[in-house]
Formats: sequence, C-alpha cells, structure tokens
Amino acid sequence: MINLELSRAAAGFAQTDEYEQQGFDSPIQWIKANCHMSGGAASDRVCVGEQLENLGESRAALGMGEIGFQHFACIARTAAKVGEKLDEAKLLRHARKESVFQFHRTCMHAQHAADHEGFVEEEKQGVEARGLNLYTADDGTVLVKGFLDKVGGAALKTALEPLAKRAGKDDDRNREQRLADALVDVCMDKLDNGGGSAQRPHFQVTTSLETLLGLSGAPAAEMEFSLPISAKAVERLACDCTITRILLGSDSTVIDVGRAKRVMSGPQRKALQVRDKGCVWPGCDRPASWTSAHHLAHWIHGGPTDLSNLVLLCFRHHWMVHEGHWQIVRSDDGRMPTIPPVTEFQRLARGPD
Repeated sequence: MINLELSRAAAGFAQTDEYEQQGFDSPIQWIKANCHMSGGAASDRVCVGEQLENLGESRAALGMGEIGFQHFACIARTAAKVGEKLDEAKLLRHARKESVFQFHRTCMHAQHAADHEGFVEEEKQGVEARGLNLYTADDGTVLVKGFLDKVGGAALKTALEPLAKRAGKDDDRNREQRLADALVDVCMDKLDNGGGSAQRPHFQVTTSLETLLGLSGAPAAEMEFSLPISAKAVERLACDCTITRILLGSDSTVIDVGRAKRVMSGPQRKALQVRDKGCVWPGCDRPASWTSAHHLAHWIHGGPTDLSNLVLLCFRHHWMVHEGHWQIVRSDDGRMPTIPPVTEFQRLARGPD
C-alpha cells in the first residue's frame, strides 16, 4: 500500500505550484529528480493518485494482492482517458489473469471500444511527433536518431526483423549490429531496384469485422510488431492489401481459414500506375512506386474495386484521407479536388511528411 500512499501524495503535490517555485517545468520532473524515479513511474503515481477515489474495486483487489500496482496503473490511465465509460469490473477480470504486458494491450482495446475518436487523436499525436535525424561524425560514421508512430514503427520492424536473424552458428553479431545491417540491406535493395520493389513488405493486421466497419464499441486492431491500432489506421491499410479470412471461435480457436485474395489484381495495379503515374493529390510529385491504391468509396462500405473507383496516393496523403479526415473526389472533368476536414480558421491535419 506504500505505492498508493505515494501516489496520493504525488497527485496532491501536482495540484500545487511548489514545483514551479523550485524551477521545474512540471510535477513529473520534480518527482523524477527528488524521488529518483523514471518519468513513466512518476507519471503513473500522479495518475493513480488522481483516480484513486474512482477505482474502489481495483483498490480492493490491489490490497488483497489479486493484482499488482502496474495493473492498477493501467486501469487508472484508462479511467483518465474514458471517464464514466470505464468498465472497471471487466478490466479487473483480465488484470487478475494477465501479465502487465498483456493487460496493457487489453486496456488499449478497452479505450478504443469506449472512445475510438480519442484513440485516433492519440495516434495523430504520435504521427505529429515523428522525426528522424541523421548526424554525420567527423570520420563519416552516421548516428541515426528517430521517433515513429505505431504503424510506421511496425512497418520498419517488419522490414528489418527477417533480415536481422542470425546467419548461422558462426554469426557473432549482437542484435544491434544485425538490425543496423538489416537497415542497410533494405536501403541497398531499394537502390539496386532503382527506387522500386518487386515485392512489397508484408505485415499482419488482425481485426474484427466490427472494427473494420468502424462500429462504436469495437476493440482496436492488433498489428504485428506494434501496439493496437485504430479502426481508421486499419481502413487505410485495407485499401490496398491482401485479405485472408480467418474465423475464430469464442475461445479463439481457428474454425475456418479462407483463401487470401488481392483486393486489387495485378493487371489493375499496372493499369492504375499507367493512368495516374504517381500520387494524384494536387501538387504531389511522389512516383507510382511510392504509392498505394486508394478506394474513393471504400470497399468496406460497398465501393467497387475497379479503375473508376481507384486512385494512387502516397503515404502522407493516404493518411490524410483516412486518419486526417480529408476528402478527395473525382470531378466530371477528371480533376481530383480535395476537401479539408475543418474551416480555414482552424489548424488542418497535416499528416506525415
């Protein structure tokens, strides 16, 4: 119970201006410096303290040793995000039988089900925070430092992980070295193919039909090498992908596996590249090899997969149409006007560069 008392004190301290008087930008920074905690641990204590009175069942379960403090912190963070929509009893059932890692994912699904718009907003913040820096040292070596959103990170991991495996028993490279070599391999392959690629990288997304349709109360989707992602991200990825139907029973056993199908056929893709030549967004110069096919009327909602309903969009503009809520339409004269999601007086969703 020491953690709870510390959390209560941390939340109370966060309501004061004492940290400002001592020259700190936030109560989290003060707690990090004076209590010798990481930023995540300090943030957990403040959040738990703020939600303590609203989580009686979880507090009792923690006191009886049924869950750990990190389980409680996950519930508190979810409560802070969804408020009265929190199903505390349901989360507790999961917390009692899941590891902290598993339970963190469960809480993300619960957040998506309770407030999918808020979930998308968090993903937008992750995209806006993206960045990559390449620093060249005096001897020519390069330091790579960056931050990617969940989907971008999953794409990077999916491309590198197969190439980062040990190449036999005599491969004495450590994991960091293998990942560095894998990144160079990917880049060299891109150069060797003249900027194109004979085989696009594949990564696996597992989603329910409800999530794919964007229905309220649906859980988030699962992506390999990533935390759960939103329905909007799934919608974008589903525009141009291979779909395999796998039916699961209530106990998650596989009942049936359908054949994989290409939403857009190979000849259609070639015809689309010849027609559009690259991203059709006005002013964009990305070539066809850097684009994905986008359904003007998504096939999830009955849109046909034919050339009249397909256009090529680069990653940034494809993201803007789905997560950014822009619209792109085809006019009668063949132009592709775009419609922003908000008025000119508000900040527009810029999308990843």
